[in-house]
Amino acid sequence: MPDQPPAPATSDAAPRPGDSFVQSFARGLSVIRSFSASAPRQTLTQVAQRAGLTRAGARRILLTLAQLGYVESQGRLFQLTPRILDLGFAYLSSLPLWDLAEPVMETLAAEARESCSAAVLDGPDIVYVMRVHTHKIMSINLGIGSRLPAWCTSMGRVLLAALDDAELQRRLALAPRNARTARTLTAEAELLAAITAVRQQGWCLVDQELEEGLVSLAAPILDRGGRTIAALNISGQANRTPAPLLIERHLPLLRSAAQQISQLLQMKA
Repeated sequence: MPDQPPAPATSDAAPRPGDSFVQSFARGLSVIRSFSASAPRQTLTQVAQRAGLTRAGARRILLTLAQLGYVESQGRLFQLTPRILDLGFAYLSSLPLWDLAEPVMETLAAEARESCSAAVLDGPDIVYVMRVHTHKIMSINLGIGSRLPAWCTSMGRVLLAALDDAELQRRLALAPRNARTARTLTAEAELLAAITAVRQQGWCLVDQELEEGLVSLAAPILDRGGRTIAALNISGQANRTPAPLLIERHLPLLRSAAQQISQLLQMKA
């Protein structure tokens, strides 16, 4: 499944310019977000189109980012510099979760011999904040900062299950629900039933709904107040580890790891 280019940057509810909304700053973020794995180098015209800006507006922002060291140009092409990672690492370093989770996830991946990831919820998507690879199991190249729709992923359903009903329905309404495979649940009633099951059992299995041949299990990571702040998963290939076998072999390992990370967080808080 090819990585699709993102639409122009939007938020959950489109803000209106006013005293508390700095439009120029928002436009700068839209320029940064216009770059992706599918568009790592762009012309001024391409940046303007992807960010939803005029050429003049995009040019001013690109030149500002270049002076700050976040963008560089080679002829007509612009690209981000490694300094842009500072923005993402500021988030990761502001929370103790990731330093505490990494050794637990490495142990889990080694014991299960499957890839392991952690993600948080952002609007209708999950965002990967940590990943330990053992096998390449998806056609999409996932890494820290990668986004996937929450509604059809195991970690996404775990995170959605922690929301109240009104917020859950609002998040589901934000995302287009196109079937990824023949198994993908797209009807709202089916999704609500699946998410309700996750609430009741405390974990989630998604069997080849995101991508053919991909099966994954996820469990919540909780803070001291018992709130779900992230999700942890194990993913494997259905032909090597079909769903029933994944549950039998790896669900206890996954839940134990998620509980261990939660306890470490609670001790740190």
